[in-house]
Amino acid sequence: MMTQSPVAVVTGASRRLGFETCVALMERGYRVYALFRTDTTELELLRGKGARCIPVDLADALSVSKAIESIVEEADTIRLLVNNASEFLPDETEAGGLAGQAARLFQINSIAPMQLMAGLASSLCREARQTGRPSLIVNITDIYTEKPNPKFATYCASKAALSNLTLSYAKLLAPHVRVNAIMPGPISFLPTHSEEHRAGVMTETLLPWEGGFNSVVLQLLALLDNDFMTAALIPVDGGRRLT
Repeated sequence: MMTQSPVAVVTGASRRLGFETCVALMERGYRVYALFRTDTTELELLRGKGARCIPVDLADALSVSKAIESIVEEADTIRLLVNNASEFLPDETEAGGLAGQAARLFQINSIAPMQLMAGLASSLCREARQTGRPSLIVNITDIYTEKPNPKFATYCASKAALSNLTLSYAKLLAPHVRVNAIMPGPISFLPTHSEEHRAGVMTETLLPWEGGFNSVVLQLLALLDNDFMTAALIPVDGGRRLT
């Protein structure tokens, strides 16, 4: 009898960590729903591998709801949800602009993930009942949830909200769904980062090298394999949170 491939939903799938996560899951035999905002070359690669790519604007609650409806209509059960997408910006300097920025960052970084966790909960629980093992949600947060950067206070607060939601949903969905968070540190610099900035970050990191996206992907796969992990907030930061 043919066994149906397990389903994973990944946000921010069109580049960087989201893309690498999708590739790793597909190599494990997952049927991936890749949620994206911007079409990229990487997304075309995912399509070529068979991923179901769904456009969504996480800043728009209605867009998120429509994406959830599409997934639920097509996938009866879901084994994994990865809330990876986020927006990272320094705080606006004007009070008026700051209020609008806060609304946007909280929608993208905490409310949209909450919508997805709530909207896909029934499918995640159904998978657990059918397979006899809990499904999994992994929220990608940040080491800034514990040690905020005041220049990015709004971003840090929005990720701290997601960290708290991780704990709430771990309680709410147990024992059918495990909910954990991974807190990345300096895993991969952006092309816009100067050499001076990179060197400064590395001097403040116990393991003074970029961890790479694979460091987070490996931790996510470890969570998939370990059914006794829930409500865990796991740093993957080379020890930078201690400095």
